[in-house]
Amino acid sequence: MTLRLPPLNAVRAFVAAARHQSFTRAAAELHVTHGAVSRQVKSLEAHLGVALFERRIRQVVLTAEGQAFYAQADAGLAQIGAAARALTARAPVRAVRINVRPSFAVRWLIPRLPDFVAQHPGIAPEVITSTAAPARASDGFDVAIRRGLQGWPPALQVRPWLEDEALVVGAPALVEGAGRHVASPRDLAAHVLLGARSRKGDWDDWLRQAGVARLRPAGRLALDHLHLVLQAAVDGLGVAMAPRSLLARDLAQRRLVPLLPLHRLALERYYYGVAPGAPPEAQLFVQWLEDVRSAEPPA
Repeated sequence: MTLRLPPLNAVRAFVAAARHQSFTRAAAELHVTHGAVSRQVKSLEAHLGVALFERRIRQVVLTAEGQAFYAQADAGLAQIGAAARALTARAPVRAVRINVRPSFAVRWLIPRLPDFVAQHPGIAPEVITSTAAPARASDGFDVAIRRGLQGWPPALQVRPWLEDEALVVGAPALVEGAGRHVASPRDLAAHVLLGARSRKGDWDDWLRQAGVARLRPAGRLALDHLHLVLQAAVDGLGVAMAPRSLLARDLAQRRLVPLLPLHRLALERYYYGVAPGAPPEAQLFVQWLEDVRSAEPPA
């Protein structure tokens, strides 16, 4: 009878959580959310039929069964890693060229790429940043990621991927001071509104949807790219309108906090396209994209 092995991603999440005795620190190591680690551990516990952690307030502690499994699983993962490194050390380096917009590269892709490299140590991801549509790309690529269905070359296989929405965020020190708290959309009048020139209509659309289209804020500041907008928000220059997809690390580390979380603006979803004749590495990369999306469901 074939042995039913536990899912490897769940084992990796458990080992990281056990090593740190923290789901939060494990999430930071794996570049996923706290909730994703918690779900993976719960799925592993369900698979094994035992509790691996004792959940306490702001702390998790290994059970006796968890300690026993951790000792074996940690060693097993290390052995798998060593075997993979021994093989890939002798193999020629392979590459996958990924075309994305700069803000997506900085805020979503690059923080998560260590996970792809760990899973596929013989593949070198080459990140190509461009604001041009894939149909107008000056450099060749194997995989491209963009919002919406406009601007794709007809020959590409384009598939729907990540759903997204925009929300308002700000630095804790900026919005938690006296007279600066944001309890309703009208409270934004006390703040400078930060936005990206590449997404000029988001603030107006959000204000209209929130019923305060005529709001007169303390000021508006437009920057070229969303990653600059978010850095400006972290530094306290104002409150930002930004896609949730680009906020994971800032929210997890509380550099930014969500304001008015019930007021969200739906955005075009992301799509990825695989170029004709792309190498097999491209399919491994898009499978990884799907795995990450599944592990990080919408908040």
